[in-house]
Amino acid sequence: MRTFKNYTVQASSIALFIIVAFTFLFMQSCKTDKKEMQLETVIEEKDNVIEIITRNMDFQMADTITSGWNTFRYKNLSPQTHFFLIDKYPEGKTSEDAEKLVAPVFDSAMKLIMEGKTEEGYAEFAKLPDWFGEVEFVGGSGLLSPNQIGETTLNLKPGKYIVECYVKMSNGMFHTSMGMTKDIVVSGTDSENNEPTADIDINISSTDGIVFNDSISSGKHTFMVKYKDQIVHENFVGHDINLVKLDENANLEELENWMNWADPKGLIEPAPNAVTFIGGVNDMPGGNKGFFTAELESGKYVLISEVPNASSKNMLKTFVVSE
Repeated sequence: MRTFKNYTVQASSIALFIIVAFTFLFMQSCKTDKKEMQLETVIEEKDNVIEIITRNMDFQMADTITSGWNTFRYKNLSPQTHFFLIDKYPEGKTSEDAEKLVAPVFDSAMKLIMEGKTEEGYAEFAKLPDWFGEVEFVGGSGLLSPNQIGETTLNLKPGKYIVECYVKMSNGMFHTSMGMTKDIVVSGTDSENNEPTADIDINISSTDGIVFNDSISSGKHTFMVKYKDQIVHENFVGHDINLVKLDENANLEELENWMNWADPKGLIEPAPNAVTFIGGVNDMPGGNKGFFTAELESGKYVLISEVPNASSKNMLKTFVVSE
């Protein structure tokens, strides 16, 4: 325990200190409120959406949502990079099973991998429960950098699902272990929303990689992502689509390596410099499709999948957005 000397301080000095402190706190609060108000303004431009907010390691959203086509507006107010992925677990399994039986296995495996014990790390996955192989990933958002808003539209069937994020902390622990899982129910009530109309089509497959027309102008665009197939890649997950804005000093090789969570430095905080993740469509079964909307400024971008050696699989595609 610390001990402090006693000092005699005039009342006027104390009052001045309090005034200055409260003024500083008020100004900081105003800055935060202004930033959130600006984001709220963007959010309120479109109705009939399911809002998801992350302020720390959480998903603030409704417990029950409608089935059919729904647009998810994901607002990342945290200082970390996140995504949301919707999992269909076997009957009777919940987020509690994910946190107690699945996440610890991945954490222990990752700890060994980061220590350079790759073989021992991968051997840890044998400890996953037998039913984990039945988990189906049905879509979600692409990665989102702090203070970004992403809109992803999915078609969900009625049932019970789990929402998760498995980006890693700087110490290698997955966000799922930090509380980023949530149980949701998709009701039998249909949303009655129509399938969105896209102006840019993206096809992705294990054979052809990412295929799209890269002649894109600035402005707001709705992308349709069609999964021609889906496979389990070397890092135990399927391919997906992430849209990334590249700054002048962006390092594509660093980004490609970071997109592989199984790499000791992959999918770990902090994210690579000079890149901004602005959404996409997460892992979903072959034959399915999802949509995402993004406001694009002129500049350089990349579509990239969360797989090892994305460029060799044609799953890293750079393009330039014109004025």
